[in-house]
Amino acid sequence: MRTLIARSLFICLLAAHPLQGRIEAQKRRSRPSTQPALRPISSPRFAPLDAIVNDAIATHQVPGAVVVIGHNGAVVYRKAFGDRALEPKREPMTLDTIFDMASLTKPMATAMSIMRLVELGQVRLNEPFTRYMPECAKNGKEEITIRQLLTHYSGLRPDFDLDPPWTGYAAGLKLACDETPVTPPGSRFIYSDTNFILLGELVTRVSKMPLNQYAEAHIFAPLGLKYTRFLPPAAWLPHIAPTQYEEGAAGPMLRGVVHDPRARRMGGVAGHAGLFSRADDVAKFAQAVLDHKILSPLTIEKMTTPQQPINATSLRGLGWDLDTSFSSNRGDLLPIGSFGHTGFTGTSLWIDPTTKTYIAILANGVHPSGHGSAIALRNRVATAVAAALDLTPSEKEKVRTAEITGYNELLAGMRRVSARNGKVLTGIDVLEATNFAALRGPSRDGSGVRKIGLITNQTGLDAEGRRTLDVLARVPGIELKVLFSPEHGFAGQVDTTNVPDAKDEASGIPIFSTYGPGGFRKPAPELLRSLDAIVYDIQDAGARFYTYETTAAWFLEPARDAGVEFIVLDRPNPITGSFVQGPISDPGTESFVNWHQLPVRHGLTIGEAVQLYNGERKIGAKVTVVPMRGWFRGDWFDSTSLLWVNPSPNLRSMTAAALYTGVALVEGTNVSVGRGTDTPFEIVGAPWITPRPSPNTSSAGSKPRELAAYLNDRYISGVRFVPVTFTPAAGSKFGGQLCGGVGILLLDRTTLDAPHLGIEIASALHKLYPADFALDKMKALVANARVMDALARGEDPRRIVDDWRTDLENFVQMRQKYLIYK
Repeated sequence: MRTLIARSLFICLLAAHPLQGRIEAQKRRSRPSTQPALRPISSPRFAPLDAIVNDAIATHQVPGAVVVIGHNGAVVYRKAFGDRALEPKREPMTLDTIFDMASLTKPMATAMSIMRLVELGQVRLNEPFTRYMPECAKNGKEEITIRQLLTHYSGLRPDFDLDPPWTGYAAGLKLACDETPVTPPGSRFIYSDTNFILLGELVTRVSKMPLNQYAEAHIFAPLGLKYTRFLPPAAWLPHIAPTQYEEGAAGPMLRGVVHDPRARRMGGVAGHAGLFSRADDVAKFAQAVLDHKILSPLTIEKMTTPQQPINATSLRGLGWDLDTSFSSNRGDLLPIGSFGHTGFTGTSLWIDPTTKTYIAILANGVHPSGHGSAIALRNRVATAVAAALDLTPSEKEKVRTAEITGYNELLAGMRRVSARNGKVLTGIDVLEATNFAALRGPSRDGSGVRKIGLITNQTGLDAEGRRTLDVLARVPGIELKVLFSPEHGFAGQVDTTNVPDAKDEASGIPIFSTYGPGGFRKPAPELLRSLDAIVYDIQDAGARFYTYETTAAWFLEPARDAGVEFIVLDRPNPITGSFVQGPISDPGTESFVNWHQLPVRHGLTIGEAVQLYNGERKIGAKVTVVPMRGWFRGDWFDSTSLLWVNPSPNLRSMTAAALYTGVALVEGTNVSVGRGTDTPFEIVGAPWITPRPSPNTSSAGSKPRELAAYLNDRYISGVRFVPVTFTPAAGSKFGGQLCGGVGILLLDRTTLDAPHLGIEIASALHKLYPADFALDKMKALVANARVMDALARGEDPRRIVDDWRTDLENFVQMRQKYLIYK
């Protein structure tokens, strides 16, 4: 009786669906083939897989399953187990069984369709989806991008409500459009069917074809997926695995009708669920992804590599899962860099491009009563497959995986310990250990004594705490002739725009100041020509606008012209070499705080940066880097065992250093960043953010409280904000004036994207205090017109960050050739 009811319901749904009359593909469908070619493939090495699947069936995790494994372009395992139906009657599982794919609809149909539109230039990932669906531009969804929908970082909750009862595609779409984000878009990973319902409709709007027709025409038919479609025809019913009773034991058994209740109410075609397929088709699809069919290799690469916010810990591609709490189907041995997806009904696909392997597991775990689960089965199968195939990637694929996972420390899955107790030797220590070999060579004047100039300051110390200048002054065959000091002077204590020349009292060596009004002061050419080499030893801060980097860069051309070798004694990037963040400066914006087109946080050591400047600017200076020993890209400064010396007067701690590449972005405006207080770069405020009485409460309200609440509501990863007041010391910006603002509590420096923080602060100040905040004065340090225009328009900061993502990816690829450390 239930079978009759189910078939009647299925036929009614087909007739009632508003898109059904336009489905041309149905005319080409026929009863699934049961040709002899559908033979199981197995071998003794896969015996553990048989045992794992049979155990899952025996313990009632699933009634049955079909498993297909592909490796190096061939199917190496293909087998059906158990039953496809237990009720209303038992039916054995067969290789040609068709399954409700549930959420595998998302990558196989919707994401592939969206990315084809992207590839054709019909949509852009970083534009708001509401451009195509203007009726959804409300309730905080105005700036949600297509990328955020694809990666589940839209902020929308997992599902919209089923009650009060509703039915019809239009009704479901309206409910999706009426949703309000529960967190700001881009701030949190929330797996949401609503995201893909909206994306499915976006395909329809842009292509002028319903999602099912578009996917059939451009994905399934070209790949020869004959048994993959929405709304399976009645002829398929005997071969479809049922899921469960629609409304407990009282409802009909769902068979050939989508299990997901929202997709079902929407007529069987939706972006998040509704697809049906069988294992052989899924295997063809997986191989096509590995072979870069249908979409270009670049598009497939983008889909299957991290596309979520780069400081986020849940890694998602565009429609694919990479490394989240949903990644159990990767198993314990397949690497990050592989990708896949699961479906609630029990379906699963995982693909590893590194070893050219895919694992398709199709099960109806919800049959018959919804109590089963395929989660453990997926994990155990994937682990057993990796062990059985003894998967060893090629060197090329190892490099690819390293590039994917090494984009920043988070994408490396924390593979480099960022809080280790290491022991690092800086360039000066290595120079000493090698008996100063890098300084040896012929002298220009023939005397046999090499004349050296040293660019240094208070940070130039060796492991014993000795000044680099004192170490070099005692080396036989070396004459330390002149010292060059950067901004803040030789002792690092001058905080003015004009640092005078001086003399080192201990050694009597003259100090030439390279920092004067207007920036860099070039040494006289005759002074440089009297030298054989210039040595650089200064601790950097890892920020594009930190002027010590510019000082090094400015010496390259004069050193080249004078025929002088430029030797860098390398030191750690204190905020690691793993993170690359922030906007890249525009060509034509060069200045003393922006010497080359770099991101705000470039992830380079000073030695690597000098090599990049020399190479990318084609300067042609003779550059030698004395590399550190024992430093890894994931090391923060406090992982090195090195002595912290304030690089400049206001960079006094690791906390300040971690915040600097963000907070400093607003320093050029009419706000204080804490200079003249005990916590520079840990507070932001101004006299025009001072406390004010609140007319609505008996207690005092305040602008600082308003600003802190606004920023906390943005859910900026790694930080929290507290309202504060402070008075900078005389001689600092707003010296002696009471300032209101926020204190920044650093909760997790690893998940903080500091330049994003800076953009959030600027956006908040511009939105809350447009008449007071001088936004345009950020131009010099941001040095990116697109970012400044977006801020002025009031665009969501996370959308601004997404817009500089492609530029960062290109920079990361370019900088590879200049990296010295792993």
